Amino acid sequence: MTPPVDRIGDPNERADDRDLELGLRPRRFSDFVGQGAAKEQLEIFVQAARNRGDTLDHVLIAGPPGLGKTTLAGIIATELGVGMHTTSGPALERKVDVAGLLTNLQEGDVLFVDEIHRLNAAVEEVLYPAMEDYEIDIMIGEGPAARSIRMQVQPFTLIGATTRTGLLTTPLRDRFGVWQRLEYYEIEELAQIVRRSSGILKVSIDDDSAFEIAGRSRGTPRVANRLLRRVRDFAEVRHEGVIDHGICLAALELFQVDAEGLDKLDRDILCAIAQKFDGGPVGLDTLAVALGEEADTVMDVYEPYLIMQGFLKRTPRGRVLTRSGFQHCGLTPPAGPGTLFDES
Repeated sequence: MTPPVDRIGDPNERADDRDLELGLRPRRFSDFVGQGAAKEQLEIFVQAARNRGDTLDHVLIAGPPGLGKTTLAGIIATELGVGMHTTSGPALERKVDVAGLLTNLQEGDVLFVDEIHRLNAAVEEVLYPAMEDYEIDIMIGEGPAARSIRMQVQPFTLIGATTRTGLLTTPLRDRFGVWQRLEYYEIEELAQIVRRSSGILKVSIDDDSAFEIAGRSRGTPRVANRLLRRVRDFAEVRHEGVIDHGICLAALELFQVDAEGLDKLDRDILCAIAQKFDGGPVGLDTLAVALGEEADTVMDVYEPYLIMQGFLKRTPRGRVLTRSGFQHCGLTPPAGPGTLFDES
């Protein structure tokens, strides 16, 4: 039996938002914005495989959440003219789950595994011969009468997506013929994505508003599309449905997304370290208790962007606020003797 599909997404994203997100995803390379080098290379590999009538090499796509890993997998399947089967690492718990998926594949099909670094060891062992020789080993019977038989599967392309490449085992990582890493988007690229999505959503938006949303989207198309939908809701309820710059600013202020893309909890993290812990260092668990939030959520969802923007840094002793972090909270960094910012 084919295992259930398990999608790992933004924890703040609602189910209906994910459904709508599917309609905003480009279906062809020509519609995909950004990731110039990765897109060009994938276009070449896909075209070469199509010209030869061959199966595309297995593809590993890495990068932070929301940058288009799932979208690119769908584009590859569409450009190849084959079917796509989607699942995730945590959903594949047993060998029989993988065997069920692989035996249902048609020749050339794409098997997309999200969060592939979360596969367990037993499942990985089934994938090794399938990826290399298009064969799987199945155990029949139990006890002394048990025996292993090898079954052929149709040639297929495995596309794995991961946010944490370092957690992939070496034997699995080395079996991918194509590696691509996605980078954060430029504001101009995100503005282009916002304008494209507004056309699909049939909402009028001016260029200033598109750039305003893009600048607050953390370099991530998923965030840009989510902000666009929320600004659209605000414009439809409070105004005439048309998004101009003033309406956009009012909506983003209401939703507490500032000019740097930080939301309320982002700012709460910075201000808690500054005001309750004198700028740090403070341990992750202590900080999480002070915020009333799970430590894993703080570390995996909020901290990466704060560190990338230079507001926060991790040290062996704990989290420490930078000078920019103090200034973003509207505070002056302490500069007395013995402080983090001792001018002497």
